Amino acid sequence: MPWTRIADANQLQDDEVVPITLGSAQFALFKSAGEFHLTDNVCTHQYALLSDGYVEDGCVECPLHQARFDLRTGAAMCAPATQPIRVYPVRIEGADVLADV
Repeated sequence: MPWTRIADANQLQDDEVVPITLGSAQFALFKSAGEFHLTDNVCTHQYALLSDGYVEDGCVECPLHQARFDLRTGAAMCAPATQPIRVYPVRIEGADVLADV
């Protein structure tokens, strides 16, 4: 699948997140330490949108039960989540954030 423009790189500050919908798929676009990360938007523990979560130190904390996920790898960092979230390749071209979803 070709790279898809998903956002303007200037729309996010560090430790911010925005929800992205492509077709019926839900994603979350994060900016942390100057880097962009795209993940599934739904927590693997219980249905909650990670785009409503708290972003800090390269992780997102789920707003429902405070599970934390590493934005680079998707790894579940603490209970109650035990399964990782999926992460997707992202690149910047000019002011465009592109994703390979």
